[in-house]
Amino acid sequence: GNYMSKACVETALLDLRLRDQKISLAKFLGATKTSVPSGVSVGIQKSLDDLVRVVGEYLGQGYVRVKLKIEPGSDIELVRTVRKEFGDDVLLQVDANAAYTVTDAKHLKQLDEFNLLLIEQPLPEDDLAGHVELARQIKTPVCLDESVTSFDTARGALDLKACSIINIKPGRVGGYLEAKKIHDLCLSRGVPVWCGGMLETGIGRAANLALAALPGFTLPGDISASARYFARDITPPFVIENGHIAVPNTVGIGVEPLPEMLANFKKTAVFEIAKN
Repeated sequence: GNYMSKACVETALLDLRLRDQKISLAKFLGATKTSVPSGVSVGIQKSLDDLVRVVGEYLGQGYVRVKLKIEPGSDIELVRTVRKEFGDDVLLQVDANAAYTVTDAKHLKQLDEFNLLLIEQPLPEDDLAGHVELARQIKTPVCLDESVTSFDTARGALDLKACSIINIKPGRVGGYLEAKKIHDLCLSRGVPVWCGGMLETGIGRAANLALAALPGFTLPGDISASARYFARDITPPFVIENGHIAVPNTVGIGVEPLPEMLANFKKTAVFEIAKN
C-alpha cells in the first residue's frame, strides 16, 4: 500500500544518493536513449468536432501518439472519427479506465478495424480472468494499467496472458526501482512497455524520462511537454523537439526547482510556547 508515498520518498533518496555519486538517474537505471517520443492523452470532449479540433492541435504541437479516453456510449464513433480525419499513419490508442465488462467483448471487437496500438485497462483492475477472455476475443492488444501495482502482479498478469502490453507508472508501483524490475521482466519476455503519466511536475517528469529511456520502452508514453499542464512548471520546462523530449543527463534526477517557484510555496509558521 501507500505506493505514491513510497515512490515520493524513494525518488528523493535516489536523487540524494546519485548526486553524491555524481551519476544521473538515467545512467543508474540503464537508459539507452537520449530522448523519448512524446504522446498525449485526450479526454472525452463535448462533441466530435471538439475532439477533432483538440487532436489536431496536439498533433500540430508535435505529439507523435494520441490516446483517446473512451467509455460505454463514447467509443467506436470517437475512434472512427479520428481515424477518418487524420488517417492511418497517426499512432492511436484508447484508454477505457476499467469502464467495461467482459460481456462487452463483442462491442469492443469493433475497435479491431482501426489498427490501434492497444486498448488500456478495458475491465476492472481485479478482473484478470476477464482480461484473459477479452484478449482471446479481440485483435487489439490489451494493455494493463491499474491491475499492475508491483513486480508480482505484473508477472501474474503475464503468466495468465491477461495482457500483451503493460503501462508502467512509477507512482502506481511504488517507485522507480520496482518500475525497473517490471521493465526487466517484460523485456525478458518480449512484452512492450510504456511510461504512463500522473500529472507530474518537472521533478517527476524528469525521473519518468529517465525510466522511459530504458530499452524495453518501445511505445510512446504519456510524457508530455510541461506546457501541457502548467503555465509555468516548478523546474525549467520540458519541450517537444521533433516529436521527442530530451532525457536529463546531469546528476541525480537531472533538474533543479526554480528558486522563485519554490518561494511561491514557502510557508512560515510561528509557535509561541505558553509559560506556566
